[in-house]
Amino acid sequence: MKSFIIALLLLGFTIPSYSQDKMKKDQEEGVVKMEELPAVVIKRVGKDFSVYLPDNNPDQDVRRMEEKFIAYDIGKDYEGYENYLLLMETKDGSLSATYDENGKLIRVVEEYKNVRLPNEVIYSIYKTYPDWTIVNDKYLYTQEEGDVLKKQYNLKIKKDKQTLRLTVRPNGDILKVR
Repeated sequence: MKSFIIALLLLGFTIPSYSQDKMKKDQEEGVVKMEELPAVVIKRVGKDFSVYLPDNNPDQDVRRMEEKFIAYDIGKDYEGYENYLLLMETKDGSLSATYDENGKLIRVVEEYKNVRLPNEVIYSIYKTYPDWTIVNDKYLYTQEEGDVLKKQYNLKIKKDKQTLRLTVRPNGDILKVR
C-alpha cells in the first residue's frame, strides 16, 4: 500500500512538469496564442441588450479608447431623442456610437491614425512589396448591433517617388491597391 501511494505521488509530480515544458517550448518558438475577446454587454435595455465587440488591436491607444467607451454610462441622456450620438475623440482617433430612443447601442464607428500595426499586416506588406516603406496608416473599425461590418487598415506606402495606397485586413490580406 505504501509503494502504491508513493507511485501515485511520483506520477502526480511528473505530469505537471511536462505541461510546463510544453509551455516553455511554445514561448521559445515565438508561438503566441491570441484569444478572441468576448462581446461586452454594455447594458440591458428592456428585453434588448447593447452589445459591443471590442477589437483585439495591438495599439494601446485604441484599447484605451475602447475601455473608456465600455466604462461610459449613457444614463438618461438619450431620453427624448430618436437617436443619440456619443462622440469620443483623441489626438489620433475618434469613436462615435449611435443609440436608439430606448438607449440601445446601434452602431459604433472607430477611426484611428498612426496606430501600431499587427505583425501579420507588416509581414504581408513587406513580403508583397519589398523595399517599400509604410508612410501613413489609418485603422477603421465599424460594427452594427454587435456585428463587425468593417475592420481594415488603409496604408500609404512609398518607394523612391512612387506611392501606393493599400487596404489591408488585420490578418494581412490585401483587399485593394490604388
